[in-house]
Amino acid sequence: MRIVIAEDDPLLREGMALLLRAESLDVVATAEDPAGFLAAVDEHGPDVAIVDVRMPPTHTDEGIAAAVEARRRRPGLAVLVLSAYVEQAFATDLLAQGSAGLGYLLKERVGRVQEFLVALRRVAEGGTAIDPEVVAQLLSRSRPDNRLERLSPRERDVLALMAEGLGNAAIAEKLVVTDGAVHKHIRSIFAKLDLAPTDRTDRRVAAVLHYLENGER
Repeated sequence: MRIVIAEDDPLLREGMALLLRAESLDVVATAEDPAGFLAAVDEHGPDVAIVDVRMPPTHTDEGIAAAVEARRRRPGLAVLVLSAYVEQAFATDLLAQGSAGLGYLLKERVGRVQEFLVALRRVAEGGTAIDPEVVAQLLSRSRPDNRLERLSPRERDVLALMAEGLGNAAIAEKLVVTDGAVHKHIRSIFAKLDLAPTDRTDRRVAAVLHYLENGER
């Protein structure tokens, strides 16, 4: 796994590099700004990019714009985004644009080494990793939707874990049920949320988006 890190905080940038190298992962370059990051992507052709949302010069969304450009230049590049805060617009856009090989973690998660490494590997393998705190904060800000009231408590549990990026096997392990039970719950969720199969819509992504935008705790 070849990794490029884009982070303007030198302590966090070098700390992540040391951590990943200690895990025998290949950090091929680090960058402190979007231009340096894109140059590193062009030069090294990484498999994964770890990118801060807010970078110079304005510290708004330069990191996101750079990540989008990096994926345009290198299709299939996995991106794990780090943010000090929950950025609602980006978190929902992340899933709306397709969730394969994308992750969103709060920076505090980096200090929980095993959780950070699990998320990084999941994204590198083409999966999705959404910080549970991101899911919780998005839910606390959102409006309720009557369709979610159709779900049973267990179906809501399954959907919440889907929103964190877990696959069926991981959900089954977390809830101590069979894979078949999880599959049955997901089919029921799709039906209760009126998500019919179409060629244009990934129902799993649509269900998660609906949950993030309309759920409540």
